[in-house]
Amino acid sequence: MSDPERAPARTDAETSTRARIRAGDREAFAALYDAYARAVYNHAYRLTGDWSTAEEVMADTFLDAWRTRERLEPDGGSLKPWLLGMATNKARNATRGLGRRLAFLARRPAPPPVADFADETAGRLDDARRLAAVRQVYGRLRRGEREVLALCVWSGLDYGQAAEALGVPVGTVRSRLSRARARLGRLTEERLREERAQNTSNRREPGRRRGEAEGEAAFAARPLKEIQEGSR
Repeated sequence: MSDPERAPARTDAETSTRARIRAGDREAFAALYDAYARAVYNHAYRLTGDWSTAEEVMADTFLDAWRTRERLEPDGGSLKPWLLGMATNKARNATRGLGRRLAFLARRPAPPPVADFADETAGRLDDARRLAAVRQVYGRLRRGEREVLALCVWSGLDYGQAAEALGVPVGTVRSRLSRARARLGRLTEERLREERAQNTSNRREPGRRRGEAEGEAAFAARPLKEIQEGSR
């Protein structure tokens, strides 16, 4: 992740792209789509947990980007925060009222390991097992926590870009990300402990052979008096 205290570098190419899109240049907008469609789609999927909904969010994002192109600032850096900010709002609307818990991470391939998170846990448990636990508890985070993780960790935005995308101060992004990482780590540890306890409880002695089981059942069914007389 780049230095969060430094504003993204502005290039003449980015400024030119912004100007062309503002002016309604379809070729420039097509190039924008080609460059960021996959990033917008992946971001939408992480926030909605549904492939078809993610496709709708992506389509609506670029449709709104074209419709509102004249509001785009003529100067600035990468257009990725602008698009992901719109996608975040679209994803909120798509999931509002559905009560969807983002359990999608348990149903999809593991995301690439995050360096700062993996380093903290290296050597304690197998990475694949820990990542599986992360996927299972990710949906239990608050919406704001999921959003900053999706933007800063998986989409690679720095604090400034994430703040631009969410329309909040940089300090808010910092605090949310810190809380999200801490809570995700705690929930992950809890999940791993639950799995260890479950694995322990599932360890049972080998079952008896059929004849032995039937013999014991018949013995248990005999009247107490008969058992006592037979034991003399």
